[in-house]
Amino acid sequence: METEPIINRVAKSGLVTLDLEEYYHPGERVVYDLKDNLYMGLILREKDFREFLKTHDWNQYAGKNVAVTCSEDAIVPTWAYMLLTLHLQPHAHLVVFGSLQDLEEKLYFDAIARIDPEAYHDARVVVKGCSKVEVPTSAYVEITRLLQPVVQSLMFGEPCSTVPLYKRPKLPNS
Repeated sequence: METEPIINRVAKSGLVTLDLEEYYHPGERVVYDLKDNLYMGLILREKDFREFLKTHDWNQYAGKNVAVTCSEDAIVPTWAYMLLTLHLQPHAHLVVFGSLQDLEEKLYFDAIARIDPEAYHDARVVVKGCSKVEVPTSAYVEITRLLQPVVQSLMFGEPCSTVPLYKRPKLPNS
């Protein structure tokens, strides 16, 4: 009995899979909380803060991704965040103001900004939905914004099971 050859219809479909997990930055993520620099947990004293900045070991942030925040309900002047960034920047891979979630979003946005949308011109793109690392929803929104003007169609999921999102309208014959 002869068997029919197995045909991989997904491979023949011409779909291009884009996996946002591939844009995950592997560097360590840390939070620098300015609460540790507050006097009595209430205020930031400029003289003490500047002395701390001079003596602190900034090398511990080498290559790391740093989210700068203050978890205390204190008034922290904007210049303090700016000074802290000036000391972190030469060592860290990335410094952002905000939470670890804000940091993750910035890492993805930077990676997506390096994608050439023309590489997907007229393509039928599936943005992969399952990944081993958590991809922020904002990254999916950003890749959609980036690709929609150039792709023929945009889908979400896996090539064998997609959710259609966008299909370029056909131009009427003139």
